[in-house]
Amino acid sequence: MAATTHTVTNQPPPLVGYDVYGTDRALREGVERHLTASAPELLGEVREELSELGRAAGSAQAQRWGALANENPPKLRTHDRYGHRIDEVEFHPAWHRLLGHAVGAGLTDAWGRPAGHLRRAAGFFVWSQAEAGHGCPVSMTHAAVPALRTDPELAAEWEPRLTSHVYEEGLRPAAQKGGVLFGMGMTEKQGGSDVRANTTAAKPLDAAGEYLLTGHKWFCSAPMSDGFLVLAQASPSGEEGLTCFLVPRVLEDGTRNVFTIQRLKDKLGNRSNASGEVEFDGTWARRVGEEGRGVRTIIGMVAATRLDCVLGSAAQMRQALTQAVHHTEHRSAFGARLIEQPLMRNVLADLALESEAATILGLRLAAAYDAGTEQERAFLRIAVPAAKYWVTKRCTPMVAEALECLGGNGYVEESGLPRLLRESPLNSIWEGSGNVQALDVLRALQREPQALNAFLQEVGLARGADHRLDSAIKGLLTELADLEGIEARARRVVERIALVLQGSLLVRWAPPEVADAFCASRLGGDGGAAFGTLPHSLNLGALVERARIAG
Repeated sequence: MAATTHTVTNQPPPLVGYDVYGTDRALREGVERHLTASAPELLGEVREELSELGRAAGSAQAQRWGALANENPPKLRTHDRYGHRIDEVEFHPAWHRLLGHAVGAGLTDAWGRPAGHLRRAAGFFVWSQAEAGHGCPVSMTHAAVPALRTDPELAAEWEPRLTSHVYEEGLRPAAQKGGVLFGMGMTEKQGGSDVRANTTAAKPLDAAGEYLLTGHKWFCSAPMSDGFLVLAQASPSGEEGLTCFLVPRVLEDGTRNVFTIQRLKDKLGNRSNASGEVEFDGTWARRVGEEGRGVRTIIGMVAATRLDCVLGSAAQMRQALTQAVHHTEHRSAFGARLIEQPLMRNVLADLALESEAATILGLRLAAAYDAGTEQERAFLRIAVPAAKYWVTKRCTPMVAEALECLGGNGYVEESGLPRLLRESPLNSIWEGSGNVQALDVLRALQREPQALNAFLQEVGLARGADHRLDSAIKGLLTELADLEGIEARARRVVERIALVLQGSLLVRWAPPEVADAFCASRLGGDGGAAFGTLPHSLNLGALVERARIAG
């Protein structure tokens, strides 16, 4: 017998069946702005490509895949039934659906396509909103290309496999697969971020460029992958030097390489994705780049994955904002819809501001990769670690505030917000934590004057348009001129670099109400430490309206 008192009212409808790309004004405008400047002939093609991906990301099916992949995390199978060591990672079918869709959409294919980085960045931003964990192998596979290009022979062999739009699960010789995935292993127990403390040893074989590795990796990302870029100490003529190597899981003759997965990490979030501890014991490897130049070789991969940290966090911020706006549009309290109430409108406007600033910055960095000029490369040298530091730091408090907009409903797993919240700290840790990014910016400032010049030229394009931005630029220059205690002030300096950069981009490209709110609250000091403290005199309604799911 049905309960007569249980009539469901005042609950939002499910947020499904929408175009994640087409309904995001900031993202859509940003993609079209950069394409118009660099490759206008691609506008129609890219619109169709991203809208198709956006509709898939907003579908009930993709949302179900994301939930299943996280409810059924990967399992390590060390041995088969007969006792043979196999070291395989077993995933739920939903994981393979997500990964297959990502690869099929070209999210590992940026380096050889026109406007490849911009369209791939936007696609990564869109599809990550369906589920974030599988973005790890997608990111590393994409990012391995610049490291491999230091060896033209290796690049010719592996790049077509990495950039393929075909996903094939299972371990087989790479030559027998339509496409492959790459992982990475740099950190060890004793060193962490200090990779120069690595002890994994590489013994050269008679064949040129071939080695056997002995050692371990404390964090090996995506250990189910077909190949890995790892760092180890090479010892040519008794001289040690950290060197980059390619380690295939399966050798050309079909035998398994020595790659022992000791265990999978039990992580706070990122539950759908496998991260493992692995051991090498006579593991065959090919050298990538010069001996003793491993960090320089792999830095291109690190920079590309750092950009994906920015994009991934921006995607989480946008999805959290979307959920908050959707809920408050359909939920009423105290006689009015939540979205219409002044204080909630302030919170949503502040969240929308943070989200748009992260989105516009991530797209600008991707466009700089496509331009590929010396000026843009110098700009990226400061902008990527600064953006990685700041955007990933802002993600967790923003997701937590968006969750609170749903009240107790947001604290319940079914809402999806708890999964977003658990995921939110990851990108701040992955590929170098906050201190690593801040110190990396300092190194660029001290050693590469062209990087600072490129950054100042970039923000200078907005000079004179807003007095608060002008003042912030002047204050930053004063900060940079004072070298006393600069290392202890590194986070402060890098935060200001990121905020000035975001402000300059918004002043140039965002609607006036968005730029005004950012400059007032983030640069002019007229805002509080928590979200929802924007000046009441701003056009808050316009900010919230811009954040709504709209065509």
